[in-house]
Amino acid sequence: MKKEEIRSRIKAHKALLSEQERRQAAEAAFSMLEKSVAFMMADKILMYHSLPDELSTIDFIDKWHTRKHFFLPRVNGVNLDVLPYDRTRLQYGAFHIEEPTGDDIENIDNIELIIVPGIAYDNRGNRVGRGKGYYDRLLSRTKATKIGIGYDFQLVDEIDSEPHDITMDIVITDSRIINIKSRNKHNG
Repeated sequence: MKKEEIRSRIKAHKALLSEQERRQAAEAAFSMLEKSVAFMMADKILMYHSLPDELSTIDFIDKWHTRKHFFLPRVNGVNLDVLPYDRTRLQYGAFHIEEPTGDDIENIDNIELIIVPGIAYDNRGNRVGRGKGYYDRLLSRTKATKIGIGYDFQLVDEIDSEPHDITMDIVITDSRIINIKSRNKHNG
């Protein structure tokens, strides 16, 4: 399925969700994330500050920020910088997303786990983002485990991927976990 068609369908589906459905889905998906081996083993985790139409990351970060080291991305031109999460040092940046302030940029090589926002994912780990390529550029520079997270309806049959697209290692929705790495080992 073409990326623009996927973006349109998912946007329409998200618009139908009640606040209670959004909250329940976020609780379910992040409950699965915190039970995953990838999360349990990681100390330095790159998250994202969610937009209103995404699974809310705020409660999850607040729950774990004293036990894990969280980082958030900040737009810098066409790239993303990685900075430590500090609730008192956030400001609205590009695309009206809360981003960290300061100059203490973390080397992406130190990040062990990246929770990646997306519009849609498929069973092969392909991802549709918002179309600007920020995460693909960032993810191409790291060996960290990449977990895509979203609502169950964001999992689609197939995404037409492009050579620059970076696949997820794991996809988590509010109803399932798909371990792409182990699937590819068994299917390859």
